[in-house]
Amino acid sequence: MDDDKDAERRAYWRATLRLTAGLLVVWAAASFLPGWFPDELNTLTFFGWPFGFYMAGQGALIIFLLIVWCYDRWMLGLEKRYGLNDEE
Repeated sequence: MDDDKDAERRAYWRATLRLTAGLLVVWAAASFLPGWFPDELNTLTFFGWPFGFYMAGQGALIIFLLIVWCYDRWMLGLEKRYGLNDEE
């Protein structure tokens, strides 16, 4: 019985780490790429603004909010899948 619980806990923890690592990669890309490649990004336009300027001004903030929202949604799904939700 304990082996089943331990395996389930390890699977939950692996899924949580994969989710966290993936969202950290997105966060790092949104944070650092516009600063490292501004000239290349500014060749594109987004709503009439150079894309690098838009990402620095508002795009990164929108991505950060989406990261938080995605983390919440996916963690709720993981908690339901592994029977850890407290909504009952």
